[in-house]
Amino acid sequence: MGGCASNHANSVGIYVFDARGVAKRFRHAAIFGALDSLNPGETMRFYNDHNPLPLLDQLLARFGSAIDINYVAQEPAGVIIDFKMR
Repeated sequence: MGGCASNHANSVGIYVFDARGVAKRFRHAAIFGALDSLNPGETMRFYNDHNPLPLLDQLLARFGSAIDINYVAQEPAGVIIDFKMR
């Protein structure tokens, strides 16, 4: 599963966030900060080394129907999830 960290969106407004390179103690704060920076219609493509079920619960509690969560890939090496802000 490949992924590159980038702070630039591609042509369809998808921003890459590769959590695998962020220290575990800072991951949730960094993820919430990145999502807070998105405008409606923009997507954060999230790469992680495991399926972050507790994080997903926290995101739904915080953003509710303002966020769409869609799995792009689930592999033994990790997951790719698109978080799209409405």
